[in-house]
Amino acid sequence: MRVTHRSAGLEIRELEAFLVLAEELHFGRAGERLYVSQSRVSQLLRALEGRIGARLVERTSRRVRLTPLGESFAAELGPAYAALRATVDAARAAARGVRGSLRVGFQGTAGDHLVRAVSLFQERHPHCATEIVEVPLSDPFGPVRRDEVDTAVVLLPVREPDLVLGPVFSRQPQTLAVAAGHPLAARASVTAEELAGRALIGVREPAPGYWRRAAAPDRTPGGLPIPTGPAVATLQEGLTLAAAGRGAMLLCRPTAEYHGRGPLAFVPVEGLPDSALGLVWHRGRETARVRAFAAAVSRAGGACGAAARPR
Repeated sequence: MRVTHRSAGLEIRELEAFLVLAEELHFGRAGERLYVSQSRVSQLLRALEGRIGARLVERTSRRVRLTPLGESFAAELGPAYAALRATVDAARAAARGVRGSLRVGFQGTAGDHLVRAVSLFQERHPHCATEIVEVPLSDPFGPVRRDEVDTAVVLLPVREPDLVLGPVFSRQPQTLAVAAGHPLAARASVTAEELAGRALIGVREPAPGYWRRAAAPDRTPGGLPIPTGPAVATLQEGLTLAAAGRGAMLLCRPTAEYHGRGPLAFVPVEGLPDSALGLVWHRGRETARVRAFAAAVSRAGGACGAAARPR
């Protein structure tokens, strides 16, 4: 593909398409998140590359990857884009007024990022009370759909057409929880291939199949089988089974750090996709309160990009 120079004008849609593609590395999935066709994503990317004057993405018949310039551009653009959306959302909230109450769900552990976001939200919107509600591990999206919470922090991936995925944050390597006496407990880290032959504790329905497979994959990246361990409905059930030696459990790092050591050991896993958290809400029930809280999550620091779109 030949890249030609164009006007240096700023087109938000082009930047958004590039950021989504940088996360997905797949034109089809990027189009689904943006609610546009695959060819439209390609068109937006070509336009952006034309403005910059260089390739940002290399695409072959087998894979999509960022060029070195694309990687550095994505790393710098993500926080800037998140800050821009947060500023706009905060202005909208201020214009419309944010009052009443906001119910915020969370999975597993209300980590530091969520706590900071709640504090920022309360400082800016003192007339809106915030209620923090735990969301079942096995039903990450149900409370949002049933209007039990207004928004929720959940583990990615999120591929629910009726939900909006807002700020994504806390992208970190996954951690394996095992009993203190487990053969892997004393290791500084393990590779994804070493999960072969070791039962992983899974998550029960009604969590979607793709989400359950992300939480407890049945194969290593190299294709080796991973036995299926017991399925649980809550984080505490899973940690208890792991401590009892019934299997190992993959966790995001903030949850592992929160629960400390005790009868469990938490070992970083190399070679698996990073875990990440995202703020979701129902597409048909978006309010000024929800948008203002999404802005607070972005301002809390460490956001990988605010994306008001499904994933």
